[in-house]
Amino acid sequence: MNLLQTVVAFVIVLGTLVVIHELGHYLVARWCGVKVLRFSVGMGRVVWSRRVGPDQTEWAVSALPLGGYVKMLDARDQDVKDIAEADLPREFTRQNVWKRIAIVAAGPIANFLLAIVLFAGLYMHGIEEPATRLAAPAAQTPASVAGLDRDDMVRAVNGNAVQGWSELRWQLIEAVVASKDGDGVSVEVERPGRGRFTFTLPAAALRTVDLDGDVPGALGFNVWLPAPVLGKIDPQGAGARAGLRTGDQVVAMDGTPVEDIATFSGAIRKAAARTVQLDVRRDGAMVRVPVVPEAVSGKDGVTVGKIKVELLGRPDMIVVADGPFGAVAKAVRKVWDTSVLTMRMIGRMITGEVSWKNVTGPITIADYAGQTSRIGLASYLSFMAVVSISLGVMNLLPIPVLDGGHLLYYSLEVLTGRPVPERFGEIAQRLGVGLLVTLMALAVFNDVARLL
Repeated sequence: MNLLQTVVAFVIVLGTLVVIHELGHYLVARWCGVKVLRFSVGMGRVVWSRRVGPDQTEWAVSALPLGGYVKMLDARDQDVKDIAEADLPREFTRQNVWKRIAIVAAGPIANFLLAIVLFAGLYMHGIEEPATRLAAPAAQTPASVAGLDRDDMVRAVNGNAVQGWSELRWQLIEAVVASKDGDGVSVEVERPGRGRFTFTLPAAALRTVDLDGDVPGALGFNVWLPAPVLGKIDPQGAGARAGLRTGDQVVAMDGTPVEDIATFSGAIRKAAARTVQLDVRRDGAMVRVPVVPEAVSGKDGVTVGKIKVELLGRPDMIVVADGPFGAVAKAVRKVWDTSVLTMRMIGRMITGEVSWKNVTGPITIADYAGQTSRIGLASYLSFMAVVSISLGVMNLLPIPVLDGGHLLYYSLEVLTGRPVPERFGEIAQRLGVGLLVTLMALAVFNDVARLL
């Protein structure tokens, strides 16, 4: 069932983004007076089609489900003598350069507009997410060294207000990327009963953070969680054999106070096959229970301890919502910031500061589509918006065969007053195809490596 849901979720995401992208090209081409011959969802052999409208545009579904295209009347694809004289003014290459730029740019712009609409709708509806209340920062992390503490509520990062955890996470990632250019980051927090304080994480500490991993966690920022209360107890597990009961609240382990679920879970994982003393609160009284966590080999070959009990509790949750104007403004800013960060990450990969493992392909996209669809509609639509931004940014890269490559040609035409030589265009096209195939192969390789 999960596999089927993942496939359906992926098809919906990909199909929606491809249709919106190509509709951008199609609508602006029609607006500019260019004749559109075919609108295809998918590539390769046409498996279904229907002709519609005065131009008898062929609306088609093609065999390969990755991508799509809009085929316009274009003298580069057929002999001019085969084009009816009445249609010559509607041929693509006969349009002025600004119309051609508008038609090509319309696809990526449509993806950005879709992301803005999705984010604005989510912000107006309201999104439930963890509050910015912090767990105790791990020792020696930048947050711990700077002086942040458990229960601090983060209110702003570098002067940018944050409402929920997703905004905090995003601001921290941006701060780490910016730190490569020599900037530190200021964090404003509200400390219960004591007011607001501002702490500074120095750039030197941020530069050691791996952008490929959990950036907030590496900085010492983790979601606040309550003290562990036991839920279901596996009758075959170490917890049941030790006498732990549903409703027990773990207060301490080997005499050390247990602050939250994450702390307790991490301590148990490190205590494989070793007796630990748990102090639990049961029916108002304190009880000490000796437990020997089972030694279990994880996927990475590391042995961890498990007692097979359910831990109850969740972070403080808030609903982040905005009015129509605020939601649209916030969505535009989100799309802009995401696009800029994506370009920065691409730049870091080119210079070797960020691993090429970050390049992902259809398998990873399908996996996340399935995961977010199981979490809920808001997560799924947010994921679709992020992928739409990525698609828009990638298509604007100055790689021949992509929209960005064509925009580069037309920009040179604006500057020089004449089209790019046809021979140059053919060579660049072949190089672009080679580069694109290489990137796709790398993306699929990274996808498979993640699965394995």
